[in-house]
Amino acid sequence: MELKHEFIEMLRRLMPDEAEALCRAIAETEPTVSVRVNEMKGGSAPQDAALVPWCASGFYLEQRPAFTFDPLLHGGLYYVQDASSMFIHHMISQLIDRPVRYLDLCAAPGGKTTAALQALPAGSLVVANEIVPSRARALADNVMRWGSPHAVVTSNAPAQLGRLTHLFDVVATDVPCSGEGMMRKDADAVSQWSPALVDQCAGRQREILRDIWPALRPGGLLIYSTCTYNRHENEEMLEHLISEYGAEPVPVPIDASWGIAPAVGCDLPCYRFMPHRTRGEGLFMAVVRKPDGMRQPLRSKKSPSVTSIAVAKSVREWLVNGQDYELSQQGDDVVANPKIHADVVSVLRSLATVIYSGVTLGTVKGKNCVPHLSLALSSALDHTALPSCEVDYATALAYLRGEAIAVDAPRGPVLVTYSHIPLGWANNLGNRANNLYPKGLRIVSKSCPDHAPSVVGTQPQSAL
Repeated sequence: MELKHEFIEMLRRLMPDEAEALCRAIAETEPTVSVRVNEMKGGSAPQDAALVPWCASGFYLEQRPAFTFDPLLHGGLYYVQDASSMFIHHMISQLIDRPVRYLDLCAAPGGKTTAALQALPAGSLVVANEIVPSRARALADNVMRWGSPHAVVTSNAPAQLGRLTHLFDVVATDVPCSGEGMMRKDADAVSQWSPALVDQCAGRQREILRDIWPALRPGGLLIYSTCTYNRHENEEMLEHLISEYGAEPVPVPIDASWGIAPAVGCDLPCYRFMPHRTRGEGLFMAVVRKPDGMRQPLRSKKSPSVTSIAVAKSVREWLVNGQDYELSQQGDDVVANPKIHADVVSVLRSLATVIYSGVTLGTVKGKNCVPHLSLALSSALDHTALPSCEVDYATALAYLRGEAIAVDAPRGPVLVTYSHIPLGWANNLGNRANNLYPKGLRIVSKSCPDHAPSVVGTQPQSAL
């Protein structure tokens, strides 16, 4: 790979002692492959995998398997994520020790969102936002696969969410950037880079921070991150937050052996990941605290109630501790949100575009409710509420392609599982079963490996 001369010269000015090593790492070495396992669903360490030092559930793989053909990926048992980005797990674990309202502002495709759901204290709510509708849908799918009911997905501009004055205790801003840190794995990042792009991105980042700052409560934390190396989009943005908004830098304890580099050109607590130092792609992260002040009270609205009492009673029984959830009907779907988040979800529905929240239990069809994929993948599902059918690898792939499969179960809705991990629903008619796996999520490829990719292990849910 040939890097642009202007980019190399920028690095030489920025970090003269490390520029050559960094350029060689970008141009001559291969990207790493890493996954973060979903311990909530019983995910365990891949065999012989090395641990990501700053994330206890993150692991490096020696090579990139055919993830598409692993049913456990579709079941949400793990997430494929660059190791550097897993540092968000460490930040949250070090800085947050009580339940919070957490906004992931630029969240697609969902790696840092699912990491937050994993790392935050019990009782926290994560709101994941993506302004681009198609990317927001993909984000919602990944949040659904992860299976936590303590999540909401929205699709709004930062200025719209900024109207939610003081709603969030933590705002994570993984802002759009010039992508220098992605050059090793993305040739387009090399070809598209220019000093003008850096300036353009820096301007947009200042706008995003300005627009979302009102939504952060006084005393709350803002996590700022990019996947780039230059100072304009990194340290200078942190200096902007300090000078313009009175933000207070917050240090995060790290181990020197991790190889994370400090700030460039200033003495602020910043965390730089570079592939010649750390095993992962380029990343910059920092945290600031908003000055203390008066917090605005929360004003909520009631969500639409479920239209059928009979439906509400039956679907609530599909949940573990169903009494802890508030049910509402969104279109034809019955949605359950934890009662502890009900007021916040109501505010979000009144002021933002919510495309997913909590657990979608099912879709109302006359007097019945057809169970939804969200329920199958959720940790809130009561696995004893409906029949299930364990399938082998070939059948699991056929199911994920949307093909008809045979199920050994009573008539009606059947939970299809692989390695005891739920994949979705089928409707058993007796002589055949209708495949209820959504068309938009199906595996398109018709090739069929003989064996499942050996990615992560599983352990019984009772062992968690």
